[in-house]
Amino acid sequence: MSQETQAEQDEAQRAQPNPQGENPQIRLPDVIPFIGSGSTVMYPQQLMPVLATEEKDVKAIDDAAAADVKVLGLFSQKPSPEEGRYEGELHDLGTAATIVRMAKAPDGTVHAILQGVARVRICEVEQSKPWIRGRVERLEDIVGASLETEAMMRSAVAAFQNVVEISEALPKELGAAVNNISEPSALADFIAANLHITPEQRQQVLEELDVSKRLRLVIDMLRHEQEVMEVESKIQSEVKGELDKRQREFILREQLKAIQKELGEGDITPELSELKKRLDEADLPEAAGKEADREMQRLLTIPSISPEYQVARTYLEWLADLPWKINTEDNLDIDRAEKILNEDHYGLEKVKQRILDFLAVRQLRAGETRGPILCFVGPPGTGKTSLGQSISRALGRNFIRMSLGGMRDEAEIRGHRRTYVGALPGRVIQEIRRCGSNNPLFMLDEVDKLGVDFRGDPASALLEVLDPAQNHTFSDHYLDVPFDLSKVFFITTANLTDPIPPPLRDRMEVIELPGYTEHEKLEIARRYLLPRQVTENGIPEKMLTVTDDAILEIARSYTREAGVRNLERELGAICRGVARRVAKGETESLTVGDENLEDFLGPPRFRWELAEGKDEVGVATGLAATMTGGDVLFVEVSTVPGKGRLILTGKLGEVMQESAQAALTYARSRAPALDIQPSFFDKHDIHIHVPAGAIPKDGPSAGVTIATALVSAITRRPVRRDVAMTGEITLRGKVLPVGSVRDKVLAAHRAGIKRVIVPDENENDLAEVSEEVRRELEFVLVSHVDEVLKAALHPGRRREETKLVAAAP
Repeated sequence: MSQETQAEQDEAQRAQPNPQGENPQIRLPDVIPFIGSGSTVMYPQQLMPVLATEEKDVKAIDDAAAADVKVLGLFSQKPSPEEGRYEGELHDLGTAATIVRMAKAPDGTVHAILQGVARVRICEVEQSKPWIRGRVERLEDIVGASLETEAMMRSAVAAFQNVVEISEALPKELGAAVNNISEPSALADFIAANLHITPEQRQQVLEELDVSKRLRLVIDMLRHEQEVMEVESKIQSEVKGELDKRQREFILREQLKAIQKELGEGDITPELSELKKRLDEADLPEAAGKEADREMQRLLTIPSISPEYQVARTYLEWLADLPWKINTEDNLDIDRAEKILNEDHYGLEKVKQRILDFLAVRQLRAGETRGPILCFVGPPGTGKTSLGQSISRALGRNFIRMSLGGMRDEAEIRGHRRTYVGALPGRVIQEIRRCGSNNPLFMLDEVDKLGVDFRGDPASALLEVLDPAQNHTFSDHYLDVPFDLSKVFFITTANLTDPIPPPLRDRMEVIELPGYTEHEKLEIARRYLLPRQVTENGIPEKMLTVTDDAILEIARSYTREAGVRNLERELGAICRGVARRVAKGETESLTVGDENLEDFLGPPRFRWELAEGKDEVGVATGLAATMTGGDVLFVEVSTVPGKGRLILTGKLGEVMQESAQAALTYARSRAPALDIQPSFFDKHDIHIHVPAGAIPKDGPSAGVTIATALVSAITRRPVRRDVAMTGEITLRGKVLPVGSVRDKVLAAHRAGIKRVIVPDENENDLAEVSEEVRRELEFVLVSHVDEVLKAALHPGRRREETKLVAAAP
């Protein structure tokens, strides 16, 4: 059941009852239909509009209207668990009402006007569906001493008239209407129906049958309401007085402005004077200076209480705080810079050489050169971010780092326009303001992990920032004036270059940071990682010694990475174990070698010598490039009797599946040369699987590996376990060049591979591999799959399989 509008309900509740409070005794049936009224409480003699929308309420009203005596039970409901909703069980005590008028709407709802007859109590519910019917008992009022009741009636009338006089929500006619009620029961009900009280208080008045107690209850509610309304009136008066005061001050200020304008004087407050002084000292460029003057003149005409005043003032403060012509002087001492770079990082000669070249050019051109835009690309843990900090220290510039990973909003780069509430400049301008110079070293981390959505493309916004031909007039949406970024030394970092949009990649000088060799990891651990972990874990000096063999064993058996992040983590675990012993009181120095390494790190997690063990049929070792550097992968091929199907598993991408199909076609075309029966492919199914099936794999560089494993499985010739390979194949068997050769070679070296097969067109890429690694590996340059098979497969079948073939009838 829902009620009519609040205005209609209030009007019905304020309807004047019979002047004498009389209500003719209407015979109530023993059984009547019920409806719930939510939080609304109805009293006898009260008129109330009702809108029934639920089917059970509509049927209950129809049931009542069909009877001789059109009586309906109206019962308020208890609160439900949801806050503010009254949809629970019906109260036991309610009001029996007659239907004065009713009408049905076309949508099936019923509009009715009810008039309360008497208080009733539910004795028994005889029907709950499809509507509620039950047996009720009529309740009579208990009337006490007439003199005391008359006194309370006078007190209640006076208090109610006072509340009506104070309240702006109650009609003034109620004050006169209450004088016409002579019955104490009707008076209490009338006041409770029109008073602003809670549903629980209304139900309490309804359930009180003793008229004297009911009047006392209503008088207490009136006194409380009177006190609340007096306090409310006082607060409103104070607020109105404050508003009048502010309005008066505003008028006086406007008059003062007019007088000052006539006298030729500016209305500049001390705050604005200080802001104007800061703008003058900032030495703004011409365009920014004109915008600042225009905004300052506009600010003088805006009232200080206006929201536009704060917007304009914040904008001018941003202009004043930016380092338009403040820069730090570069330290162009090349020897010093080289020393700092070597102190902080081991290896990375190509990167260090590029920084020293930049310093040399700056020195020759007397500092008049634009900052370079470099992009460091390499696996995690190879020192890209820390290298930027070292470059900043070597140059003597302020260092700023901003992570771009997951950024999806263009406004993060270019800011919001000032028309938006709470607008601010982009992160680039914010960070330059924070560092206080216009030529910092600005590192943009994880540029390959930018996102795109409906808010724009941050990568496109970076095009202007990282373009040397445009960034001297970079325009932030908030500032709306050019800011010179050409003096900023931008360095971006990424794990892979492929996710970087080509236009953005074209604006940067890409410098690849290779994965570290074992020797480099050993040196980095001894020089930087171990001393740092010893200090961070509070181990006393000379208390811990970690041998070189132990460090190499950690790199081989406890980590498998191109960088040194996990290596440092394992060294930290050793240091924490030693710190625990020191905390227990042990004072003897400890040496950690490969013989007691498991006491601190547990059993080895990886097998380093993958080439150990016997050679397998149908299993070849390939090389892959990942976000963490190079890695080895195995390709397994098995043949079973069937109908010539090719089965591919291991979550292979589309390109890798095509490589498998090309390898199969090549094997079929070369069947006679490979000593394969032509009918073999029609009578056998070939299953190609790449382990680590939960990891997606794709790319063409596994073509030679798949072809080798496939031919091995068909011809039963074992594959050499100490051989790893990479290269794309064609249907004619040609081996095409691939990328990331250096990372793949380092992965083969870490895995204990002795021979690496690479396309001969990648021979120049081998020059990027360190001499130390090249000395320990044998490289086989190939241009055709036949050369791959010759280098990777044993010449004959496995011995035991040859015996089985000979013994077969």
